[in-house]
Amino acid sequence: MDGVLKYRGQTISEADIRFVQQMIDSDPKISRRELSRRICLAWGWVQANGVVRDMVCRGLLLTLHREGRITLPPPRWACSGLIARRPDLVTIDQTPVIGTLSQLGVLEFKLVRRTPEEQLFNSLIAQHHYLGYTQPVGEHIKYLVCAAGRPLACLA
Repeated sequence: MDGVLKYRGQTISEADIRFVQQMIDSDPKISRRELSRRICLAWGWVQANGVVRDMVCRGLLLTLHREGRITLPPPRWACSGLIARRPDLVTIDQTPVIGTLSQLGVLEFKLVRRTPEEQLFNSLIAQHHYLGYTQPVGEHIKYLVCAAGRPLACLA
């Protein structure tokens, strides 16, 4: 069988897998990044703008390694600094708010992204949202809705 694996639209054959292992064996000190770059160039895996499809290739290499089809060189860098940590707990008055919306007074929508109040927002989401808190990826905004001097809601 020629196509043994389909990965992100690419068909990977036994010959391709042997090629990858031969590249690793020919330069045992090669980094995973350099290996990925060389494979992309050899296979013509480039984006429309000419940039190699490095992350796609690295994903393929990791898949092949985990399946036992190749043996990757050990990683040179560990991403221990990128481990998400839970937001610090911030306590607030949690007594029930009773009354009508008009009795609350003016609702204040505070943009808290990149302010000292962002820690409060993160803590409230971590404590009260059923999925907890994870750091958003990409551009995002965070609002606290406050009334009578206390937060009532978080919007993101």
